[in-house]
Amino acid sequence: MRIDRKTFLQNLSIAAGAALLPDLTQASPYIWKKPKMQLGFVTYLWGKDWDVPTLIKNLSDTHITGVELRVEHAHKVMPDLTAGQRKEVKKQFADSPVKIVGLGTNQQYDYPDQEKLKASIEKTKDFIRLSADVGGTGVKVKPNALHKEVPTEKTLEQIGLSLHALAAYAADFGQQLRLEVHGEETQELPNIRKIMDYADHKNAKICWNCNKQDLNGEGFQYNFDLVKKYFGDTCHVRELDRTDYPYPELIDNLAKMDYKGWVLLECHTNPDDKISALQQQRKVFDQMMAKY
Repeated sequence: MRIDRKTFLQNLSIAAGAALLPDLTQASPYIWKKPKMQLGFVTYLWGKDWDVPTLIKNLSDTHITGVELRVEHAHKVMPDLTAGQRKEVKKQFADSPVKIVGLGTNQQYDYPDQEKLKASIEKTKDFIRLSADVGGTGVKVKPNALHKEVPTEKTLEQIGLSLHALAAYAADFGQQLRLEVHGEETQELPNIRKIMDYADHKNAKICWNCNKQDLNGEGFQYNFDLVKKYFGDTCHVRELDRTDYPYPELIDNLAKMDYKGWVLLECHTNPDDKISALQQQRKVFDQMMAKY
């Protein structure tokens, strides 16, 4: 069968384009990449009494390779450390399989009292420098509350503008500023979204916190989508096998967005054997990730 020159060239172009496409039956590993999120730990309750060597040993033994150090706990990683002490903390982690993901602080920016606000901002800067010195990658802060005597929008704006300034400061030290979804009213995701819109800085991120309020309003998926563009390198979870929160849906959403950060265990129970409890959570996480 004879074909004209135009048809021949069209067929040739289609064939060439098809040759450049991957064979979908063979290339699925390249299209569906295994999620890069990792399991880590927050020293909130389970690790509050462990000093740095104990913390490193316990996490190494349970194959948990990242930690957010809650400040004011037994590990004593605080701004009053000398330059030498900071180097020693950094070295201890550098010589281990465990990475400092960052510092978890209680600094907040909702204060109506502007002197308290300024003091918290300066304290946050101290923690930013400390995190950089000990090998961390960011500092967690809080919204933390609304005040009856102040219009809600004004408080949300104040928090957001404080985050903007601190995110710029943190960037100079290679640190991420992470706003924990926290506070009785500020943890409502529409409020968090407004805060982050006011913050308007690429280095200002949120730390998802698995609160029951995540299910309010139009539900989990709506609230997750409302702020997912602001996700940072940390996400706090409770025990992953609890049934009072949609953890499978959370992990699925993180996988779909190719989340490369840390899923940090911030467990709220008080088991007698915390090492066994950590081992159990490691297994649960690995089982959840096996589907991807």
